[in-house]
Amino acid sequence: MNHVEHASARLIERYVRGDSAFVADEVWALEAHLEGCRGCRDLLSAAVAVGAPAVTVLTDAVWSGLEHQLAAAAPAPVRRRRARLSAWTTPVMVPWLAMVLVVTLLALLLDLVGPGRVSLMLLFAPVLPVCGVAASWSRGLDPAYELTASTPRAGLQLVLRRTASVLAVVIPALLAGGWATGVTAAQWLLPCLAFTSMTLALGGVIGVTRAAVGLVAAWAVAVVAPTLATSRTAFALQPYGLPVWGLILALGIGVVVARRGAYTVLGAHR
Repeated sequence: MNHVEHASARLIERYVRGDSAFVADEVWALEAHLEGCRGCRDLLSAAVAVGAPAVTVLTDAVWSGLEHQLAAAAPAPVRRRRARLSAWTTPVMVPWLAMVLVVTLLALLLDLVGPGRVSLMLLFAPVLPVCGVAASWSRGLDPAYELTASTPRAGLQLVLRRTASVLAVVIPALLAGGWATGVTAAQWLLPCLAFTSMTLALGGVIGVTRAAVGLVAAWAVAVVAPTLATSRTAFALQPYGLPVWGLILALGIGVVVARRGAYTVLGAHR
């Protein structure tokens, strides 16, 4: 549904009644459309007056008590730039992204100062974006989490925007580090994107933050610890393992697309 195709009266009536057959995608599309369509909001008001008169009485009572106060209050300054920025990032992401960049820099310095058989850049690159993705949608880190997660646009679109903002910071840093250490981009970029897609795919089931923590822990146990202990490059980091990462990336994207409606549910962003 967009601003050209208006909501039907029947659809709005179902919304007012709280029809249990209303799927999350339909609710998200209708609420997003109502944000910018005055005509459909008028239909919604009329439907509420007919289908839920108690709500109309309550809102009229609240409005009558607030009308004079709102008229006397000074209008708040318009902050369009901040509103646009909040669609892509949150304040709590900044220290986490800074931490990711610091880890990248330390791995680069260790590779340059004491090069070993395994590149630390290559070892940590796949999971670095996952930390930023987890921070971008975390109940414990974002003080405005409940407010943001309950808005009509708090579905997959917002999750993808914030994920893109994380990748926009992390990937250039990894490109620079890979160039300095001689690690080819394909060796870390494909695992990096695969881990990110799997975080989002699992996030639709158990929550993005939980998925990120689980994947990072699994990577640390299955790959990082054995690699550091034996100083031998694991199969997951070998060039011939890239087709497997490509398959994981495709699988993750497929799951995200197939379950895109799950991201409109508040619990999906835990």
